[in-house]
Amino acid sequence: MTDALMSPARRLRNIVGGSAGNLVEWFDWYAYAAFTLYFAPVFFPSENPTAQLLSAAAVFAVGFLMRPIGAWIMGVYADRKGRKAGLTLSVTLMCTGSLIIGVTPGYATIGLAAPALLLFARLLQGLSVGGEYGSSATYLSEMAEPHRRGFWSSFQYVTLISGQLIALLLLIVLQNTLSE
Repeated sequence: MTDALMSPARRLRNIVGGSAGNLVEWFDWYAYAAFTLYFAPVFFPSENPTAQLLSAAAVFAVGFLMRPIGAWIMGVYADRKGRKAGLTLSVTLMCTGSLIIGVTPGYATIGLAAPALLLFARLLQGLSVGGEYGSSATYLSEMAEPHRRGFWSSFQYVTLISGQLIALLLLIVLQNTLSE
């Protein structure tokens, strides 16, 4: 659809949709970092708390290694199937990784399968974040009017920070409302 044919309401809906996916991605990404102190003892052997945290940090780092691969794979996918399809796949991968983390039993229940599943989930999430960034920026600029592309593209960064702030706010609320 060309710029001239797209109604302002549809353009806004597309831009909000592209931005919302980015917010979800970065909320999920940052929630892992913010909640590490709480779930590291669940997923890793309990002999040494420092080793638990270092293991959780190493799994977090693996997600960063997947980003360039995700950018390449998702960029090719988005070029072939469209930006919207690329963004949908990216958010689906992130949510799948989060779901795996959320439903995986701890180390005490399934042993080494717990950190292995956590690692797999983080690989999916890293792939997702790598793919989201470029597709989101491109999609937002393509949906904006030519004279407003910089403004609408800035929502990628606004939603990135917003996702991080929401994850932190959730952490603060839970820390202040739940007991040990």
